[in-house]
Amino acid sequence: MSTAYSRGTDRRTGGGDRLPRAVLWDMDGTIVDTEPAWVAAETALAHRHGAEWTEADGLSLVGNSLLTSARYIRERMGLDLSPDEIVEELLDGVVASVADSVPWRPGARELLEELHERGVPCALVTMSYERLVAPILAHLPEGTFDVVITGDRVTHGKPHPEPYLTAAAALGRDAADCVAIEDSATGATSAETAGCTVLVVQNHVAVPPGPRRVFRDSLAELTSADLAGLHSELS
Repeated sequence: MSTAYSRGTDRRTGGGDRLPRAVLWDMDGTIVDTEPAWVAAETALAHRHGAEWTEADGLSLVGNSLLTSARYIRERMGLDLSPDEIVEELLDGVVASVADSVPWRPGARELLEELHERGVPCALVTMSYERLVAPILAHLPEGTFDVVITGDRVTHGKPHPEPYLTAAAALGRDAADCVAIEDSATGATSAETAGCTVLVVQNHVAVPPGPRRVFRDSLAELTSADLAGLHSELS
């Protein structure tokens, strides 16, 4: 399900600088802006089957597990396909899109690099499947993520807390000591319910306030110390 991390606090640098205990990252919409590719794949699927689909339909699925989205698509489009078949057709389109160019979100790679250099354990917690995750991770330095949790490796996807609880446990951390970075209400609910402090950077969809949510406009110029300080902003 995941790979255990091998870096510990003994490799952290910076003396008394504050560092987060661990950072748990969403992928789609947070690290990479793949949401337009998902909507395009859904629209192409609808066209192939003579069905209707709108951008609003696509954005309503942001953050969901792929099978949850596929069940909605099946009913909305009236498709004679199983949810698994729908997921595979969508992944074909999105994987082809990122193979041409990875649409990085502002500041994401820089923050990942700093956390890696400082020895802060990081996990990827995504509802995308491994075959989409792999080509994106191939563009990052080896070991950027100590743990990778994908949607095809959990029983309950977001908004259930299982993905974030699984990631925190694999890192040897309590979820309450982790910062999760999310862009959707569904993902924020998953991380918040798990007990994480959630840094929300809204992208294509609005995310309502929550008791464990802190908002920023961008990841650009954020540092590991900024993430460590988020706990103090919770009311």
